[in-house]
Amino acid sequence: MKTVTRRLALWRADLEAGVCAIPEDSVETRPEVKVVIEHRHLGRAATRAVFAAEPLQDVEWQVTGLTWPDDVHPGVLVTVVWHPGKDELVIRTAALDEPVTVDGVPFFHEYDSKVVTRDYEPDQSNRAKVLHTVRKLGRVFDDGSAVISEDLLAKRFGRGAKAAFLLRNALDQLIREGFLTRVEGSVDSAGHPSYPAVDGKPVTEMVFYAPMVEPIPAESARGDHWVSGFVRKLPRGAQPSEKQLDLYRAAENEQPLAPGYTFVQKHHRNG
Repeated sequence: MKTVTRRLALWRADLEAGVCAIPEDSVETRPEVKVVIEHRHLGRAATRAVFAAEPLQDVEWQVTGLTWPDDVHPGVLVTVVWHPGKDELVIRTAALDEPVTVDGVPFFHEYDSKVVTRDYEPDQSNRAKVLHTVRKLGRVFDDGSAVISEDLLAKRFGRGAKAAFLLRNALDQLIREGFLTRVEGSVDSAGHPSYPAVDGKPVTEMVFYAPMVEPIPAESARGDHWVSGFVRKLPRGAQPSEKQLDLYRAAENEQPLAPGYTFVQKHHRNG
């Protein structure tokens, strides 16, 4: 029998339930199977955990009873390998050469940007709820960016003057922090957004999200902290506002701001 391999991204539900989808061809009728998780903790120290896991069929075949490493977050990619000769299922993560944080969440291993964007767990703040709506309901691109029409965002956030006020304040904060940008796109007859706008379609005001990917900080816990001002690439076709250009010049930058980039001023971030 040949070795069977499958590569997939883990979702929050997988991590919380201690499960992992497996190749259908690897399943045989048995009460349990030996599962080995090969992993480098924080992308460095090699670890090997062995489980006697139970294969079950839900929507697809999966093994249960796993304990995932604590540095594995939703979106991390794993390779599942079935070795018939060894009679074991091996699950491997792949360490990144250069670890990063994505919106403050540390990633030491290869990940699926789309899953990271979709599988976002917001807190109870209005800011987080708006960001969650954009990431959950918007159109997500391969790099993890997402776009949604402002009309749909407003409908999902609630009706009335209070909801509009809270949405506006949350949007202003997210734009100031560099998480969101206003852009022009279009929506087809089914309500699916496109960015840039499709030729011949009416232009629609949209909100564009781009994940903030930064080199991993030296410290392991960030907590509340100040983020220094930095230059950030804009979505295609967008230009920085005059306010952002003024802020860039006020920060005493020697070089002019390159086309297609904006400046995010120093700000405080929670976590």
